[in-house]
Amino acid sequence: MNTPRIRAFFDEPTNTVSYLVWDAASMRGAVIDPVLDFDLAAGKADIRSAETILDAAQEEGVTLDWVLETHAHADHLSAAPFIKAKTGAAIGIGEDIRKVQKIFRPVFGLDDLKTDGSDFDHLFADGETFRIGELEVEVLHVPGHTPADVAYHIGDAVFVGDTLFMPDFGTARADFPGGDARQLYRSIRRLLELPGDTRLFMCHDYKAPGRSTYAWETTVEEQRRNSVHVHDGISEDEFVAMRETRDADLAVPRLLLPSVQVNIRAGKFPEAEENGVAYLRIPVTPMRESVEPKSLS
Repeated sequence: MNTPRIRAFFDEPTNTVSYLVWDAASMRGAVIDPVLDFDLAAGKADIRSAETILDAAQEEGVTLDWVLETHAHADHLSAAPFIKAKTGAAIGIGEDIRKVQKIFRPVFGLDDLKTDGSDFDHLFADGETFRIGELEVEVLHVPGHTPADVAYHIGDAVFVGDTLFMPDFGTARADFPGGDARQLYRSIRRLLELPGDTRLFMCHDYKAPGRSTYAWETTVEEQRRNSVHVHDGISEDEFVAMRETRDADLAVPRLLLPSVQVNIRAGKFPEAEENGVAYLRIPVTPMRESVEPKSLS
């Protein structure tokens, strides 16, 4: 089994971990879940985080063939188009992104949104394999957080996206449109059936209470023994009850509205208007009854 070389890049504003993964024999590589820096208040995007990854690839002598998304993220915007433009790397995601596009097209009133996944260069099927140099990559469909989540199994490593967090923090939410706590449990158990020494790489970390540093690498065995949400012995019904109760109190991610609109288009912004500015939509539910202004007299 070839072991991938891995460098992690942590974006503290969004608590996201991106990865540069490559084959040491061929020096071919991929970037997983790259972050586009985005100032919501100013409506400005920046590519400094993506440039850091590209600088690392150049430093290591890696040629990038892929930008791999684990799902359409709701907490950060993807820098995949920038990396593709700089390197020619193809953008890949799970084939059920089409379900996510169909869910959100009416939510945002995006009549021009294509729902066939064609904004991406490749849609991966469950169990599909491909190569990064001499490394074989197996795509695992792990729905629950969203219908389209996939994990990338590369040698002794799995990039799990938002299915799991570090053992002391637990698991991902399942309350987004199309999410399902039962599916999430079954997806996690699928991952935890891998050999115990399989390395698991998280997409996020939030520093669990009592931990002072960020972390994003663990193992199957550690998750099975110590996960606060889904260690061995936790039944599906117990997990679903916990997850649904917990999700009911979670806040909406700060960047959800811009992130989803952009990421379901493979990281592309809408076409700019005549003034050179692109615009994103904010869904607003009108008040049901008109409210008469109060008299000031």
